[in-house]
Amino acid sequence: MNKAITDGLVLMPPAFAAGLEAWSSGNGTPGSDTYDGNPNAALVPADQDFGGCLELLKTDATQKLRYMGEVPLLPGCYLQIRARVKAISGNLPNVRIAAWAGGAGGAHVGGVTETGPSVALTTYGQVVEVAAIVGTGSRGGVDMAWGTGALYGHFGLDLTGPTGGIVRIDDIVIEDVTAFFLRDMLNLVDVRDYGALGDGVTDDSAAFAAADAAANGRRVLVPAGDYHLAESVTFENVVTFEGTVSMPADKMLLLTRNFDLPAYIAAFGNEELAFRKAFQALLNNADHDSLDMGGRKISVSGPIDMAAAVPNKSSYATRRVIRNGQLEAMNSAAWDTETVTSQASYSPSNPERLTGVVNIANIPVGALVEGAGVGREIYVKARNLSTQQLTLSGALYGAAGTQTYTFRDFRYLLDFSGFSSLSKFELAEVEIQCNGRCSGIRLAPAGLTFALRDSYVSRPKDRGLTSIGEGCQGMLIDQCQFLSNEDAEDVSDRVSIALNANANDVKLRNNRATKFRHFAVLGGFNAMIQGNHFFQGDGVADGVRSAGLVLVGGFCSATVAGNYIDNCSVEWTNERDAEPGFTTGFSFGGMTITDNIFLCGDVAPWFSFLVVKPHGAGHFLNGVSVRGNKFRSAQGSIERAERVDTSFADLDHSRAKDVTFEGNSYFQVAAQIANPMRLTHAEATAATTWVVDLAGQLPFGGQARGIDALVALGPIRTAGNATRFAMPHVLLAQGGNKDRVHLVWEEAVKGEVGLSLRMDG
Repeated sequence: MNKAITDGLVLMPPAFAAGLEAWSSGNGTPGSDTYDGNPNAALVPADQDFGGCLELLKTDATQKLRYMGEVPLLPGCYLQIRARVKAISGNLPNVRIAAWAGGAGGAHVGGVTETGPSVALTTYGQVVEVAAIVGTGSRGGVDMAWGTGALYGHFGLDLTGPTGGIVRIDDIVIEDVTAFFLRDMLNLVDVRDYGALGDGVTDDSAAFAAADAAANGRRVLVPAGDYHLAESVTFENVVTFEGTVSMPADKMLLLTRNFDLPAYIAAFGNEELAFRKAFQALLNNADHDSLDMGGRKISVSGPIDMAAAVPNKSSYATRRVIRNGQLEAMNSAAWDTETVTSQASYSPSNPERLTGVVNIANIPVGALVEGAGVGREIYVKARNLSTQQLTLSGALYGAAGTQTYTFRDFRYLLDFSGFSSLSKFELAEVEIQCNGRCSGIRLAPAGLTFALRDSYVSRPKDRGLTSIGEGCQGMLIDQCQFLSNEDAEDVSDRVSIALNANANDVKLRNNRATKFRHFAVLGGFNAMIQGNHFFQGDGVADGVRSAGLVLVGGFCSATVAGNYIDNCSVEWTNERDAEPGFTTGFSFGGMTITDNIFLCGDVAPWFSFLVVKPHGAGHFLNGVSVRGNKFRSAQGSIERAERVDTSFADLDHSRAKDVTFEGNSYFQVAAQIANPMRLTHAEATAATTWVVDLAGQLPFGGQARGIDALVALGPIRTAGNATRFAMPHVLLAQGGNKDRVHLVWEEAVKGEVGLSLRMDG
């Protein structure tokens, strides 16, 4: 590139023969003395080496020669000043290229180098060439780096050393030599040309901004070096990093044209730091909605506090996505679980609070709460140091009074809990590789529609994904795999949980989970669990099995459809009721379980696929539909597919309402339950009262509370075989378990009838 050609800039000073009024004996600034009429200067019209030239008698310690014209110096442009000189007589001086740097308004730009290398004249008549390069950037080969403050220069040379000598000087040449430095001027802007030093100390923010402003669609180059940026910098053009940058945690590097993780890794030279800074940019720039990790695997040495990476945001609610990469936990003590014990008080009247918490400052927000009467997956949602109160993610079913609690703060590879609220955030096509060292993802305490899709959470130590509050409202988990770190452990020894949720409208669809203690522990209403495959078996003969899906809350209004539920159960519990006994409401209601595959093998015969576990008395089934499921025990048989866990209380079967249990199939399951239950009853000996014993064939050990149909299957006869056409009346809920029906005839008869009986009213 040559600015004299491309932009028509006048760089070359006039020949000496054109007159010496253009040449100053001072700095070359307006008003300085010229050599016109100076007795120490003369024009030589025909020197044998130079042709026309200037002859000077050196009378000053530093004899200056400066062109009076203002030669422009543009950012990114480099000028070479050359002069040929020879000594004629007298003392032999030194010679160097020299200049005066001019800024806006004609002001002198101080603090910059204004002289080039000095050359000694050692022989009379020997032609010596001196040269120097001046430019805005500090680069190899640049003798005078003036930065962007200098707009022009008065160029020439200095004679130094002893006085009294006479020298002749050929016409001074000024050329654009930018091409020496830039590899491709049509597509590249170098930050050094705008004053960046890359010394790791000087603030290069302004130089970066100036280079980006000048690029105008071209690429910006950050060459080798360590560039400190004390302020936030935005690049509106594509930028290539050969060097690295450093900047404070609260300052941002925004790459709007090549925003992806590989670019940030190149910029910061550290994968983990680059991920944090890229996430910071993701939440601070509207020009991109997603961070593409570029398929990179990031080695992580400790929990990534996602909120701390974005110190200017306490909450966020615009859709953002991190996609296409892997985060892998490396071996580090930073993953160690922090465990704290503390005494606190609980009152059912304040169901999500612990009060009077001793040493509350030591208890981390996000810690799991354990203690007597505490249900599964209860977390510290917030703390108030001044009032010594902890806010919990759910109520406790049996912890009234004062006791010592244990708080376990798991370490998560991605930890969003520092945000007060985070909405519309997605992780897509990523792998959270925990390596048995840490947990996976911890959500913010509040927020809407967090999404995890097409991703892996591999080998979490304790938890795959944790909600400590309502940051799971409307959460979407689609087509993900949760791979346990406890495959080799027996079911009874497993402690890890793939995921939990506390808020409403969670959707788990088409996921796969392997051998956790639980696949999902879900609170809230209106969950949809569809198309998932979760399995939790082991090699223990007649072994125990844990719940794969735990639905917490009496009325949950949940749908469990089309899942493959393998060697685990669906457990329905109200363990987050501060007063777990039924007083008012819908009790255990609003559940639909349809078209699932239930499979087990080599389990204890009392194992059941569906378990209702009330934590207080008086509860009943209300609006429950179980249809079209396949219940199979592949090795050995089990007693029944469903049961009530009476560890705390039984259901009140006399209040069951709107329960449908039909169209299911059973393979090696002893109790072929249904509601309504269709059966036949034959009475071989004439009797006035026929006792129809359901023998536990109604769901969940329900009572025989209704009859939909009763029909004689053939003639009804007396003991003498006389046919009778009268109908019996029915006595429901008979026997000790109230699972019998009495058919009472007007006289003793025998025969066979078909019945359709119900457990609900």
